[in-house]
Amino acid sequence: MTETVSKFVDAVIDSGTYQPLDRIYVTNRVLGLVGDGAAVDAKSDELLDIVDALLETAVKNGKIEDGQSDRDILEAELTDLLTPTPAKVNQKFWNEYQKSPEDATNFFYDLSRKNDYIKTRSIAKNIVFNAPTQYGDLEITINLSKPEKDPKAIAAARTQKTNTYPLSQLAIENEGYRGRLGYPARTNHRVIRLDLGGEPWGFQYSPYAYFSEHAIFLLQAHRPMLINQHTFSNLLEIVRLFPHYFVGSNADLPIVGGSMLAQDHYQGGRHDFPMMKSPIDRKIKLAGFDDVDAGIVKWPMSTIRLSGDKPEPLINAATAIANNWQHYDDESVDVRAYTNNERHHTVTPIAYRRGSKFVLDIVLRDNQTSEKYPDGIFHPHQDVQHIKKENIGLIEVMGRAILPARLKTEMQEVKHYVLGEPNKMKDYHKTWADQLKANNQFTADNADKIIDQSIGNVFARVLQDAGVFKWDDAGQAAFDRFIAQIG
Repeated sequence: MTETVSKFVDAVIDSGTYQPLDRIYVTNRVLGLVGDGAAVDAKSDELLDIVDALLETAVKNGKIEDGQSDRDILEAELTDLLTPTPAKVNQKFWNEYQKSPEDATNFFYDLSRKNDYIKTRSIAKNIVFNAPTQYGDLEITINLSKPEKDPKAIAAARTQKTNTYPLSQLAIENEGYRGRLGYPARTNHRVIRLDLGGEPWGFQYSPYAYFSEHAIFLLQAHRPMLINQHTFSNLLEIVRLFPHYFVGSNADLPIVGGSMLAQDHYQGGRHDFPMMKSPIDRKIKLAGFDDVDAGIVKWPMSTIRLSGDKPEPLINAATAIANNWQHYDDESVDVRAYTNNERHHTVTPIAYRRGSKFVLDIVLRDNQTSEKYPDGIFHPHQDVQHIKKENIGLIEVMGRAILPARLKTEMQEVKHYVLGEPNKMKDYHKTWADQLKANNQFTADNADKIIDQSIGNVFARVLQDAGVFKWDDAGQAAFDRFIAQIG
């Protein structure tokens, strides 16, 4: 047995999933996966470096092909040895919960990082910065871990039937799944079971987290996303169970919804988003809901904030807002609930706590298209799609941009262009880059800062495009008319 294998077996024993008496058994499990030829030396004693060396060993010994899919599958099989069984993880989680909800999530989050289910090294490559705007500091991330998604493909996937197993990457059946070419390995994946509204749900973390402790709550049954009273009740129940987390749901329609509409799920975690920090622009009265504090949030997307000491009044008020919005028309601001019997209106709800208060933000969404805006009237318009063209989902609604990886290299070419240097800038950035040149005096020292700030300004525009009632006199008067008829 080589030193690399021995170090990994030490880590497995130290994790507590196996006992010292199991050493020979664990060693043979590892050798069965990577081969019993001489092992490649690890570049350090860090666990993931040891795992990398074992992957190289498996390639050298002919146990796997030298491809990303085979490597991912073997990596998950190796790190699964560090991971307790689902039953033991659930038992430990709920035992820790008796101490505090935070102790429970700390245990599960640490486990999901240590066994590399959460891809910490990939996440660390993402580019993250803040950009001050009139709506506060927006959070900009250039996502280097996952590819940009096509909105048309997202819409098509909503109704596409599949006979594969698991049915989707959000199916609870992914727990322990080996993976295959083009489908991620999940051998080391664990799901916490919980009950919401009388139905079995799961709680897991996102492998490619977009923010701290990025969690996913998924329905065990296979049902498309649907926003209704049950949704609001579930979200507030989650923040009752985990008061240190926020939780929200993507909208349930294409264009304004998330990327996986075929499986009912929510996203949450430990992060205070820009929208959640935004103040109330003006308080409002909702007829029949005197026990709910309500207001319109100073935010580019049309948001009603509800707060109170108990969940039930918020659930009822949110249901009234959503039901009224589903059928609401105001042609003066291009708001139409239906065209040709196609529904266009839904909401993006977000729940969180402020001390003892429950808070529920309801963001109004409209997925109409038009001849002028074929991608969506309330979707990023064509002139900003060189930066962001994907659906504006839950995370972006709250003020954190998830921008495509292509921008890392493309912005360097924009920088060369504005500095008058040789470049290979994409043509679709030219209009924007020319505006930057006209409005700024660029130097090698300030170019990155100006470009970053401009990306933040573009994202603010993206959110304004997605806002139903604009921040002008006509838009806010229309917002007030909608509020007045709720009840």
